[in-house]
Amino acid sequence: MTDLDWSIEAYDYELPQELIAQNPVVPRDSSRLMVIESLTHHYYIFRDLPDLLQPEDLLILNNTCVIPARLYGHKTSGAQVEILLLKPVTSDSWLALVKPGKRFTTGARIDFEPNSSCACDYKLQATVLATDQETGGRILQFHLPQGVSLLDLLDQFGHVPFPPYLADSQALTEQYQTVYSRVAGAIAAPTAGLHFTDELLEKLEQRNIGQAFITLHVGIGTFRPVEVKDITTHNIHSEWVEVSSLTIDKIHQAKAKGGRIIAVGTTVVRAIEGAALANDNGGSHSSLIIPFCDYTNIFIYPGYKWRVIEGLITNFHLPRSSLLMLVSAMIGRKRLLSLYQDAIAQQYRFYSFGDAMLILPSARIN
Repeated sequence: MTDLDWSIEAYDYELPQELIAQNPVVPRDSSRLMVIESLTHHYYIFRDLPDLLQPEDLLILNNTCVIPARLYGHKTSGAQVEILLLKPVTSDSWLALVKPGKRFTTGARIDFEPNSSCACDYKLQATVLATDQETGGRILQFHLPQGVSLLDLLDQFGHVPFPPYLADSQALTEQYQTVYSRVAGAIAAPTAGLHFTDELLEKLEQRNIGQAFITLHVGIGTFRPVEVKDITTHNIHSEWVEVSSLTIDKIHQAKAKGGRIIAVGTTVVRAIEGAALANDNGGSHSSLIIPFCDYTNIFIYPGYKWRVIEGLITNFHLPRSSLLMLVSAMIGRKRLLSLYQDAIAQQYRFYSFGDAMLILPSARIN
């Protein structure tokens, strides 16, 4: 560890524009997979995963489901506006990022337009209640029919919010969901899970490689860039997490049988390690974990002491992102950036619809 590991400039790299994947590969598990061991790395295809793990290993996956969180509308003056829902505040109010911000003054009323696939007559309206200082967004109160939640109406009014770097994507919205998504609430996909097919999950199960699920609703905390020079001063926005007793039981059972705990995605890392941290009141870095259902704002960067997670499946992440820092905490910043340069030389595809990396426990540095 050096001071450079905590400097934002140390997490930059140059990526050719053509390596930003605009569309997913078909089938999902035909993406490329870089496998990282203690001293070496190798190249595989994602469908090779059952041969790369061991019986009794446990994969933990995030079963969150991306909601149609982007809405378009207009003020009573006719001015066009756009919002991105972040999280519910009450039963009928949500925190949202807004564009353009100057049109969202307190008390302003917004009329939202149904999407092109909707033939409904219902009018969706919201009133701006307040400005949120932390995010720069707005608290919007939606005027809803009795007994109806906003989530019930999003299929009619919302659009799945692809990341801004997918400017030329022809992907279908269902391709931006994992095949095991179950719990609605995310505004971005847990992209490491996009490589799995039902057939691959079945093959893993046949090899006695276990599967357990957490829920972390991916929000602004995951994808907002780190903008401070000293990354240790960055405050990550909280995201809602549930780690069930069933998943915890599977973790304990896997460890008792000599299995390794492999997170599918950085959101799983934050959920499991966040749950362990929340229960570690004495600061002992214990691996004890109990059921957890709350918000977490855990920020993992080099120097972090791992509690539960031993290995990781992850995509290739944006420069200066908290995700890049989390992976650096597992295998070291210098090694990670060297692997990224090799991925670029090998023409790997980057970001949400890109290729993947499997970091085996032997490569973890602490």
